[in-house]
Amino acid sequence: MGGRGTVGTGTTGAVGGGETESRAGLLYGIAAYAMWGLVPLYWPLLKPASAGEILAHRMVWSFVFVGLALLVLRRWGWVRELAASPRKLGLLTIAATVITVNWGLYIWSVNNGHVVESSLGYFINPLVTIALGVLVLKERLRPAQWAAVGIGFAAVLVLAVGYGRPPWISLTLAFSFAVYGLVKKQVNLGGLESLAAETAVQFLPALGYLVLLGSRSDLAFGSEGVGHMALLASTGIVTAIPLICFGAAAIRVPLSTLGLLQYLAPTFQFVLGIVYFHEAMPPERWAGFSLVWLALTILTWDALRTARRSRAAVARAAEEAAGRLTETAGTPRPATDDVRA
Repeated sequence: MGGRGTVGTGTTGAVGGGETESRAGLLYGIAAYAMWGLVPLYWPLLKPASAGEILAHRMVWSFVFVGLALLVLRRWGWVRELAASPRKLGLLTIAATVITVNWGLYIWSVNNGHVVESSLGYFINPLVTIALGVLVLKERLRPAQWAAVGIGFAAVLVLAVGYGRPPWISLTLAFSFAVYGLVKKQVNLGGLESLAAETAVQFLPALGYLVLLGSRSDLAFGSEGVGHMALLASTGIVTAIPLICFGAAAIRVPLSTLGLLQYLAPTFQFVLGIVYFHEAMPPERWAGFSLVWLALTILTWDALRTARRSRAAVARAAEEAAGRLTETAGTPRPATDDVRA
């Protein structure tokens, strides 16, 4: 991002500013993924609310919080453009549906003793994203990417043996989030704006579900004290704050750095599952996770190598272009008579 190059007169501040921005972006990224990684500590606090009620509160309060944030920031220009695009509205409805599945299953899995298996879903998400790129976008994979996907598939088979069933929680989380990312790429909205649009789609069904629970006297909200009500209302903040930090990081650090940081969240979740929630990890599961980590190591190495080659190619092209300009500037002009009337 800016911290490289020759430092000459008047450039020191720019370079220092670039380094500061990059450092701030790194901190924002670490904060975002750390919060996502530590969120399994939060969902159990919301019991005895069911996973469905927690999910509904998350949708309702996220819409309220993000709406207030956009009101303060006065960022409403995108609404008119979005309303005029039925295609984008349709894609956002799909995104809202898919992320509802992802959120709901994640909350349920954490509150029902499946933190480790849910962390696996976010470990294998990059592999699923690559597979969708091949199947849907017809992208071509490099040999290292094929190897990573193959090892990931083998890991799923090993884990299926270890669990005595396919790791359906992990696979559903991975596929739903990969589809969500694919759809969001087509919409091309900012993080806050996109969350506002998606939660706007979710808001009425979620509010209706809460009203239904209340009519059946099954609503935990209001029956467990003010502190519990505040925790449920805070689901909007818990959803939006990491996203805001992620957005701040995305504009300040390279994508390759964000790609490395994304493994922080499932790593925190995995450690919490074993150390804090005391979930079992028999040898077969260690074997399966080890294969996943091997696949991610290959994938990361390939991504970094490709990014390095791309930067080198761009630098060479820039040097060649600068050299041609210098040669052109240094070529003497042919003599011409300046004839004036």
